[in-house]
Amino acid sequence: MQTCTQNWAWTLLAGCTFFATADGSLAAQAVAVPASSAQHLQRAHELLVQKQPGQAVAEFRAVLQADPDNIDATANLGVLLYFDRDYTEAEPLLTRAVAAQPVPKLKALLGLAQRRNGHPDLARATLANALPELKNDQASIFREVGLELVELDTAADDLPAAAAIAAQLRSRLPEDPGVLYAAYRINTDLANEAMLDLSIAAPKSGQMHQAMAHELSRERDLKGAITNYRAALAADPDLPGGHYELAEVLRQSAEPAQKAEAEQQYQFALKANSSDFRSMTRLGDLAAERGEHDGATGMYRHALELSPGNTDANVGLAHELVETNHLTEALPILRSLEKADPTDVLVHFRLAALYRRLKRPEEARREVAAYDKYKAIKEQMRALYQEMRLDTPGPTAVQP
Repeated sequence: MQTCTQNWAWTLLAGCTFFATADGSLAAQAVAVPASSAQHLQRAHELLVQKQPGQAVAEFRAVLQADPDNIDATANLGVLLYFDRDYTEAEPLLTRAVAAQPVPKLKALLGLAQRRNGHPDLARATLANALPELKNDQASIFREVGLELVELDTAADDLPAAAAIAAQLRSRLPEDPGVLYAAYRINTDLANEAMLDLSIAAPKSGQMHQAMAHELSRERDLKGAITNYRAALAADPDLPGGHYELAEVLRQSAEPAQKAEAEQQYQFALKANSSDFRSMTRLGDLAAERGEHDGATGMYRHALELSPGNTDANVGLAHELVETNHLTEALPILRSLEKADPTDVLVHFRLAALYRRLKRPEEARREVAAYDKYKAIKEQMRALYQEMRLDTPGPTAVQP
């Protein structure tokens, strides 16, 4: 018999009984039972307390032999058999128990048993019903049910449904590797599916060239990306995002003429959409690089009026405030950014410099340590992405 303490489901037998009381705990069925059944039931619960599930199974079977309608024994026996991997016998027991009292964790276990018995449609319905009822303190069960649903939806070629479940999982478990991988896999499949559909529906469209350029940019094929962005804009001069995305690639080029053209493309983007805060931010960056503090500050402030939470514009504005000696105004901006994303290396770098200017050496050293820590992590990620031929997300770290 599998040891239940090695799995989240031992909590299903909390208190060594199954039925939910008013306060949400699990307690024995409060109904009269034959004397012989009561003795077996009491012994079964004692064995559960002693964590001897194999012997408890025999006692629960004895209860059901004398009292087939005893739901306490039915539920507990179903749980124990499930974790002994006897899904065939566990499923009907769990079905009866859920019908009598639909405890969310019990419904989850029933759905998992249905899946393992080769009943995917039944499992999908049961698990989908259980998932929203699982509480925040039931994260491990929520995770298992959610990932099972993702697998079921993916197997049924329903990627949008799988993506919706993955989004729920990420919302509650944002750092879980299994959840993050599932989200990555689904969204990659969705992207590939959309690319295939686009290539069939409109192979010569601006959007097709734009999509190809995006993929080439991720693979650091800047020349190919630039060629496709130009082809996209030639096919559709008003292509949403086209000028901004071309500018982003031109800005990475080693050729001075292409880097200079980036500013013109940002201006084209802003002319096409006066609310394009991303292009405003980049024009602010270019002005800052030339030492045009007033122009840079104006662009950043305008961008933040349209998108107050924009990290790049906030970092740029804070830097300009430091450069123009408005230190106390810059500090709350950077501290807010640090709180929002403690892994942002550029924010730690800017804060370290600011604390030095403010004569606060301890805090400066703390920020330098954080910068070094997260920069090392980013470098590891960059190496991994390079190995995968993918671009590293986020801005390049600034060297101190």
